[in-house]
Amino acid sequence: MNRYEGRRALITGGGSGIGQATVLRVLAEGGAVVAADISERGLRDTVEKAGAHADRLTTRVLDVADEASVRDGVAAAVTALGGLDVLVNAAGILRSSHTHETSLEAFNRVLQVNLAGTFLVIREAVPALLAGRDAAVVNFSSTSATFAHPYMAAYAASKGGIQSMTHALAAEYAKRGIRFTAVQPGSISSGMTDGSGASGQSMGPGLPEDADMSLFAKLSPALGQGFAGPETVASVVAMLGSADGRFITGTEIRVDGGTHF
Repeated sequence: MNRYEGRRALITGGGSGIGQATVLRVLAEGGAVVAADISERGLRDTVEKAGAHADRLTTRVLDVADEASVRDGVAAAVTALGGLDVLVNAAGILRSSHTHETSLEAFNRVLQVNLAGTFLVIREAVPALLAGRDAAVVNFSSTSATFAHPYMAAYAASKGGIQSMTHALAAEYAKRGIRFTAVQPGSISSGMTDGSGASGQSMGPGLPEDADMSLFAKLSPALGQGFAGPETVASVVAMLGSADGRFITGTEIRVDGGTHF
């Protein structure tokens, strides 16, 4: 299946987890990809895993929370690819704490990376996408945007913002040929949820030591298979960015194994 043959994609968060899995999926389907990530180590791992497809992969160290880094990184990606057809905004961080013990700096950091970072990459990529072929943007929301995930107020706020922004952008650019969709991963095993990001730094939820685990009773997949791997979400992202998703825009798709019926 070569749904991405001739298609050019920029994927942020491409050094680990679902972002990396999406890079590998798009490459396997024939696409040319720029994988961007703040972790150089993670990007090296992605190149290694790309194997025979690495000739269609370019990497770029990029901090989505830094406006200059995004501006330079997106421009470099468009140049490397010779244009842009697909943008996947997978970069993000997850932090957990009691809300009454959360500093404004910590709260804003999550919003800056997840919400403002997604906005910055989209803003810089839109001119190239307008000139692209069957352009599509896939953003990363979360089940936390709609359902209660305790101790994660900042994360939930950032993902709810991404979801709302996706709807607004879909309306704004529908007649100009860019589709905007979002995925809502839940119960997915990745560097973000298990605390072992590619950078070697703790990225996981880091729940408070006195967290009431009974509050998470409703966060188990109904399918009874445990947490799914990141490739589960990558397959949905690949569909949304391909011609198979040509009639899907302004909505989100939940990928959680029935955790939230």
